[in-house]
Amino acid sequence: MSKVITIKDKQFKPYINRQKIAEAVKVLADAINSDLKDECPIFLAVLNGSFMFAADLLKEITIPCEISFVKLSSYTGMSSSGNVTELIGLNEDISGRSVVIIEDIVDSGLTLERLTEILKEKNVKQIKTATILFKPASYKKNYQLDYVGFNIPDDFVVGYGLDYEGLGRNLKEIHVLA
Repeated sequence: MSKVITIKDKQFKPYINRQKIAEAVKVLADAINSDLKDECPIFLAVLNGSFMFAADLLKEITIPCEISFVKLSSYTGMSSSGNVTELIGLNEDISGRSVVIIEDIVDSGLTLERLTEILKEKNVKQIKTATILFKPASYKKNYQLDYVGFNIPDDFVVGYGLDYEGLGRNLKEIHVLA
C-alpha cells in the first residue's frame, strides 16, 4: 500500500488496501448472486463515485443482469450540500424489475433517499442497495442497506472512485484524511 499522499491542500494516509477491497467485493457479489438467483436484476450505479466498485462488482456477478447509470450529487468539497440534484436521469423501463443500487459510499443517506423515491415512482419490484463504504454515524435515513463492504467512521476518504474536489478517484486503495 502506498504512503501518505497529497491531493490539493490535504494529506491522506492509506486506509483500506486493494486486497481487502477485492475480498469485500467478492463477499457482496456472492450474497447478491445467492439472493437474486431467480431474478435478472438491473444494477443502477450512482456516478461518479461508484464506477470502480460497480466494475469490480459486476465482474463477480454470475446471474443474468443489466447495468445502467444515474448521476446524482449532494457534495460540495468535503461535505454534503444537503440538496440532491438529479443530473442524469434513468431512461430504461424498469417497472416490475429488481434493482440493485450501487453506491460508493452511504453517509447522510440523502442520495439514497432521492434515488429510492425515483425508483418507487417507476414501480420497481424491489430495491436492494450495495455500497462499498457506509458511515453509520452520519446516516440519517431509514433505508435498508442490503450489501455493505465496510462500516467506517465519519472520516473523509478518497480513492477507489471517491474524490476530493474531483481528484483522487483513480487511486487503487482507499485513503483517509491524515
